[in-house]
Amino acid sequence: MRFGEALRKPGLAAIAEVKRRSPSAGELRPDADAGELARAFERVGAAAVSILVDGRFGGSTDDLRAARATTELPLLAKGFFSTPAHLEEMRDAGADAVLLLLRDLDDQNVMELMQTARAFGLDALVEAHDSEELQRAVSLGADPIGINARDLSTFHIDRRAQLELVAAAPEENVVVAESGIVSRAQGAAAELAGADAILVGSTLMRAADPAEKLVELVSRPLVKVCGLTREEDVAVAAEAGADLAGFILADESPRRAEDVLPVPETMLSVAVHVGEYEDRGADLVQLYERENGHRGRDAVLLRGDEPVARVLDLPWEEQDPGHLDRAREAEGRIMLAGRLGPDNVRAAIDAVRPWAVDAASRLEVEPGIKDHDKVRAYVEAAR
Repeated sequence: MRFGEALRKPGLAAIAEVKRRSPSAGELRPDADAGELARAFERVGAAAVSILVDGRFGGSTDDLRAARATTELPLLAKGFFSTPAHLEEMRDAGADAVLLLLRDLDDQNVMELMQTARAFGLDALVEAHDSEELQRAVSLGADPIGINARDLSTFHIDRRAQLELVAAAPEENVVVAESGIVSRAQGAAAELAGADAILVGSTLMRAADPAEKLVELVSRPLVKVCGLTREEDVAVAAEAGADLAGFILADESPRRAEDVLPVPETMLSVAVHVGEYEDRGADLVQLYERENGHRGRDAVLLRGDEPVARVLDLPWEEQDPGHLDRAREAEGRIMLAGRLGPDNVRAAIDAVRPWAVDAASRLEVEPGIKDHDKVRAYVEAAR
């Protein structure tokens, strides 16, 4: 399977990177065995493997050959390529795709190298890190396009700028969010912005078990703890491993928060509104319609003004025996809600296979005050 094709599958694909060292972070995994890691990444479901072949990263073309000997996954050769001879060398060493950095190449160079790559049967991942480079990539007909959160001159990571660039890329392009992803929530943020895949290197190389870490970063469902009103409850939810922190801002709710509280980088914040909403600085908005003075049954999850998921909930203060059946039949990203707790969330996940699960009232001592043991038990059961 070709590199670009492997990234077009439904859901968020993962490109696992073999990188022994980083100019910004120093030594990461000096003894990394590219062949063993590629085999492990294939076993846990990576869509492709990226191999650093540049000596500044502790890599070489021998690593590409070692990976090729152990995996059938598409291999991306990452280096600073500027001539057809470089691409020919990568092809001969087993690459399926090569990285082309717009920072280092003018448009004529890029066009020539893209044509050479096609002639060699290689895909070209053309990398941009600002809006000007993204426009260049689109104008040149690049596909797939990589959006790097790290400025390669300063090594500074700007995830917010990266997400806006991902969102600005044409929908028909395969888009890869690169660099700086250390948590499942950050991968989900890239997914919701429109990324088809994430490329993760340093985070995997620092992990005790890189393959296990890859599974953690792309596993679903995401876990949301909602109805948070206190910083200490946010901290417990984060420590337990929740991905989404929900803050209900509707006036009529007994769990109403005064505002969206700060969350760590391992979480995304979700502002929950009924009827209408204003920007309160949250990463996402969960918006219910208002019906008969209460929230409606279902909600839409918004990134900015863009719907990115559906929230399927129970009717207001009612049970619905067909709730899970309805959710199971729904298409697209589904966040499952409705009186979930430690005792029933796993059964609900097994029945529906949702993109995310959402719990609030059954994790409380009283409205808006979380029972920390129940929060921990809920997250553990959902995992």
